[in-house]
Amino acid sequence: MIVRNDYLDKLNSFKDVPLIKILSGIRRCGKTTILQMFSNHLIQNGVSPDHIIRYSFTSEKLDEGITDKQLFKTITSQIVDSDRYYIFLDEIQEVSNWEKALNSIQEEFNVDIYVTGSNSKLLASEISTYLSGRYVSIPVYPLSFSEFLEFKGSSNSTKEEAFLQYIKEGGFPLLASNNFDLRTSYQIVEGIYSSIITNDISKRYNIVNQDLFNRVVLYIIENIGNTFSANSIVKFLKSEGRTLTVETIYNYLLYLEKAFVIYRCKRYDLQGKSVLKTQEKFYLADSSLKYCKLGFDVKSLSSMLENIVFFELKRRDFDVYIGKNKDKEIDFVAVKREQKMYIQVCQSLPQNSNREIENLTEIKDNFPKYVVTLDPYAQGNIEGVQLVNIKDFLLRTF
Repeated sequence: MIVRNDYLDKLNSFKDVPLIKILSGIRRCGKTTILQMFSNHLIQNGVSPDHIIRYSFTSEKLDEGITDKQLFKTITSQIVDSDRYYIFLDEIQEVSNWEKALNSIQEEFNVDIYVTGSNSKLLASEISTYLSGRYVSIPVYPLSFSEFLEFKGSSNSTKEEAFLQYIKEGGFPLLASNNFDLRTSYQIVEGIYSSIITNDISKRYNIVNQDLFNRVVLYIIENIGNTFSANSIVKFLKSEGRTLTVETIYNYLLYLEKAFVIYRCKRYDLQGKSVLKTQEKFYLADSSLKYCKLGFDVKSLSSMLENIVFFELKRRDFDVYIGKNKDKEIDFVAVKREQKMYIQVCQSLPQNSNREIENLTEIKDNFPKYVVTLDPYAQGNIEGVQLVNIKDFLLRTF
């Protein structure tokens, strides 16, 4: 088992803090394994195994339709003394009213609770008032490039080869920990995709026209990293002889967000210092979700590089926006407390064009500015803008 240290460090920082720790993210991104890693870490540091309580609600051993009362009884029956117990619950959203049970357990017993989930019932916006102020959310993403290299070890001869593989195969841990051929990898990801679309979305929201919903999802996937609106999707569907309302499109986007398939990136006006409500973009939780449906296409490389940089910033706890500076667009403005950086992402820097650099040099402050590119020879500094290869950017400390 390869330890994902960034998540282990985060969990360690909240250890014994009287908050329920909620790990949420797309299916198969590694949440269960992270809980197992932390459980092992606790045991290695002196916690008795009989004071660790684990349940997975995807297990066939558990009855379907378990209630909050059953959950409360099941867990508390194993607490037999006043010492601290560590409770790990996987896919907790399968338990109805789970918040009530966990809130009561935390209030009445000496416990430290960690849970995972893969859909909107684990989003802050949908956690009921029972947990108001009593939880901390820890988003979990597929592997970063750094983690991908650790999983692959010495199986790749160069970082260039590893990065190309990372783009094509994505960061689902199951794929990175095995040497599947590309076709098999995409079959596995197709299974993950189908499970999300069918179980986490279509069944929960009672989507009747599955074919039309699938077509909308494919349109969104095709246009990841591009600006599009619900109206543009409606017009596209109309050109295909299909009909759907703008409100339904908005709902579909929301469902995909709640299942952690796509992530919204809002636009920030650098002049007015305000978040705008128009021309948002969406990014895909993992590049393999696109390629398993549409096949790998070099033409889509630029948008996938942007996608990868977006999630690297999210992994490092930055708030990420699209920057609007008068009539210019900055791919990303990343903010974390006193830190800020501006980033342009491109496949290569044309020798006869300085547009990417000029967009950054017009920003008159002293925060770091980067042009991140696939060009292996990208380096140096032009008018305060750092040119950097994307592999180096993903692996650097900032």
